[in-house]
Amino acid sequence: MSDVLYAVDGSIARITLNRPEARNAFSDAMIKGITESLDKAEFDPEVRVVVIRGEGSAFCAGGDLKAMRDHSGMFSGDPVELRQRYLRGMQTLPRRFDSFEKPTIAQINGAAIGAGLGLALMCDLRVSAERAKFGSTFAKVGLIPGDGGAYLLTRTVGFSKALELILTARVIDAETALKIDMVHEVVASDQLQARVDALASEIAALPPKAVRMAKTALYRSVNRDLESALHITAALQGLIQSTQEHEDAVDALLNTIHSRKES
Repeated sequence: MSDVLYAVDGSIARITLNRPEARNAFSDAMIKGITESLDKAEFDPEVRVVVIRGEGSAFCAGGDLKAMRDHSGMFSGDPVELRQRYLRGMQTLPRRFDSFEKPTIAQINGAAIGAGLGLALMCDLRVSAERAKFGSTFAKVGLIPGDGGAYLLTRTVGFSKALELILTARVIDAETALKIDMVHEVVASDQLQARVDALASEIAALPPKAVRMAKTALYRSVNRDLESALHITAALQGLIQSTQEHEDAVDALLNTIHSRKES
């Protein structure tokens, strides 16, 4: 059975991590499956939003402890080989998410630990079940966040809080994650699917080119000075304002306003 499942329902694509017996810990096949699924979603004009979810009780438990112990798979080789494995393996994920233009939502049903937390942070939005747990726990196994997690966690919760979480390897609950802006929403476990579906549908209902360019503008601007950010958004706005999609959206809004005035 495949370590990653891909399905499309209307304008929403779902990528499912499918190693429930290993709490969806990463494998080489899983990394490849995620990147290939993102490629499919990127080039499917019908897909407007992508949801990442985990099968079973966990979202993603991070690195496979048995593979670590046995020095197999992505954990095999000498320091030079390991460096290449990271560059060509695990680190392809943050690079692929970084270049992915369509909105992504992490549907966090359970534990998001180590590189599993990193995967959640690669997504644009994160909706968590109440029972979920979060931790950058690399230090507990004598490692560092080699998946881009240090960068992603700092960008999400700020340097001071990221430093605390990484140095203590502390595991936090969903409500704490919400308080520090690690996740955007926390809902009851039995409401998670419905809430993510509603959020994805809300985004998918908007003009897709505008949504993609807005996302691009935000990410390209966040770590730049104001002048650079203004130039980026001016260029993107010039492109989107010249599209039929923009004209149709304006016409629809004006028609709605006109109808309200007449009623």
